[in-house]
Amino acid sequence: MSTTSDLARIAATPCYLNGQVLPLNQAHISVMDRGFIFGDGVYEVLSVYDGQVFRFEQHMQRLDRSLAELRIANPHTRGEWHAIATGLLTHADAPVSANHLIYVQITRGVAMRDHVMPADITPTVFVMLNPMSMPTDVQRTQGVACVSAPDFRWEKAHIKSTSLLGAVFSRQISADAGAVETVMFRGEHLSEAAASNVWVVKHGVVSGPPKDNLVLEGIRYGLLEQLCKDAGIGFELRAVTQAEVLDADELLLSSATKEVLPITTLDGQPVGNGAPGPIYNELYQRYQLAKRASRI
Repeated sequence: MSTTSDLARIAATPCYLNGQVLPLNQAHISVMDRGFIFGDGVYEVLSVYDGQVFRFEQHMQRLDRSLAELRIANPHTRGEWHAIATGLLTHADAPVSANHLIYVQITRGVAMRDHVMPADITPTVFVMLNPMSMPTDVQRTQGVACVSAPDFRWEKAHIKSTSLLGAVFSRQISADAGAVETVMFRGEHLSEAAASNVWVVKHGVVSGPPKDNLVLEGIRYGLLEQLCKDAGIGFELRAVTQAEVLDADELLLSSATKEVLPITTLDGQPVGNGAPGPIYNELYQRYQLAKRASRI
């Protein structure tokens, strides 16, 4: 059952659905939408700082890749997507200068239930605006606790699919443990967290899993690579072993809401010296500069 506060938020949240802007509680789709029946769709989550969509082009490139994997034609041009996203900002209760998240979802559309992908149906386009909840000052200064688990999800993790039951299960593992995220491994190698990418720092070098079908390439992949280059910090994408994760000097999470965030405890054991490290501090400061400059 929804709480009173949830119902109030839903009523106050603006959204875009198939060409209309309306309150979230007035948005309705068919029960035969393949997104509802099969999770047959993709999504993106865009950060907005001071009214500017951050790394818009990179999000659109990833959206194109995900849609192509599902054989769904992109229903909008870049300009139309930008107009939809920024247009929602004018309907926000919060000031335009506040930080927001724009959630974009495209499903294959409405058809009778059949596993085979139907041709020539109209995609369902849904876009929602929400305030962005950022890490607390305590999390920034002390780091966060995470737990680890085997990565039991499917082998097309590179698609930003709305079929997120695996991510729900993995995130619940950390929630049950009172932790912020679940760091996952496929066999002996690092993959990612439930809703974040994971980075290992050792001897001043930042390492992350390669861009393949087993990891969702977060928008911060390219951003962190550029920030490391600007700072003279080593950066590499390669297979990272579980042993390397456990022996890391620093561990970092990256995502739209976390930006870059230090893991200081994993499975109850300290990471490095148990405090946020110098690489995190350098990357976080440069991240803030990049946001203000909108240059990356």
